[in-house]
Amino acid sequence: MNALSGERLGELMNKLYRNSMEAMIFIDQEGKVIDMNPAAEQIIDPQVIEQIRTGADPSFCQTCEGYTDEQELISCARCYLNYPQGEFSSFQVFLKTRDGGVVPFAASYHTIDEARGVRVLMLLDLTKQQKTQEMLQRNHMLKYVIKAQEDERKRISRELHDSVAQELLSSLVDLRVIKYMDVGEDVLKKLQHTEQSLTRLLDDIRHLSVELRPSSLDDLGLEAAFRSHFKWLEKNYGLLVKFSAELAAARYGSEMETVVYRVCQEALLNALKYSGVDEVYVRLCEENGHLLLTVRDEGVGFDMVIDEAKGTGLGLYGMRERAELVGGQFMLRSALGEGTTVQLSIPLSRAEQQEVG
Repeated sequence: MNALSGERLGELMNKLYRNSMEAMIFIDQEGKVIDMNPAAEQIIDPQVIEQIRTGADPSFCQTCEGYTDEQELISCARCYLNYPQGEFSSFQVFLKTRDGGVVPFAASYHTIDEARGVRVLMLLDLTKQQKTQEMLQRNHMLKYVIKAQEDERKRISRELHDSVAQELLSSLVDLRVIKYMDVGEDVLKKLQHTEQSLTRLLDDIRHLSVELRPSSLDDLGLEAAFRSHFKWLEKNYGLLVKFSAELAAARYGSEMETVVYRVCQEALLNALKYSGVDEVYVRLCEENGHLLLTVRDEGVGFDMVIDEAKGTGLGLYGMRERAELVGGQFMLRSALGEGTTVQLSIPLSRAEQQEVG
């Protein structure tokens, strides 16, 4: 490698100074700003720059809000300006900026002229990285909460089915045995009423168990869980679901199956409440490497410009949230008098596509 001449090196350093995306702020041994590159001037408030240039107040403390240390997120204790001996080669600092309020920056602080005590503070805006990190943490937390919720639903569902429902069923059997014993007419009528009440309660518990978490979803997969839910809707609410499934795989990931089931469940609930029809179309298929769910009704629809959803809108928000957690896309289309279509598209991983193939 050929060494650069002093002139050429100076030219390159000048270009770095002027064109770098990193802000460079030069500070003397007294903590006063003596120069800054164009990138720094784009960060610092113009009034502060003017005070620095006129010498009215050249201290960097005008714009610095402190740095992150082991004890506090933002602290001015043990200020890095007073510790030039390499203790602050990489840290996070917060600055008051010209248009973004207080913004976090990745910073490094180096002595470049020991004789004169001149140091350079180099800054890189962390706003985008911080937002990305916050979104990542939020998604991880949301996944954890939803998984915990589904696990708890599964536990309660199993408990209702295996314990409470079985105890009620046992009691019903005992009552039916007593009916054939030598008892008075009044007692027999009371037993019949009690039997009817327990039968209704048993049905309610079984329904609650399925609503919490259908065992067919965990044991048999999406298609079986869908068909069971659709039969229940038709039996209890008269809602006819015309279902078509075009799946190449029997099972998918547990998280994906849960998302698809819950989105379909919520979409059908909305159709039942607001569409004004007793027939809904559901299609579940694979297209172009995606698992695609479509729930469509030909009901009254609504104006998406004026009001995206009736009710609280929390159902639609939850569907979008769940879709995003598995990298899917949630789409809603509706117009007055033209019905409503809910569509969920989730990309299948290479492993899943190979299993399907």
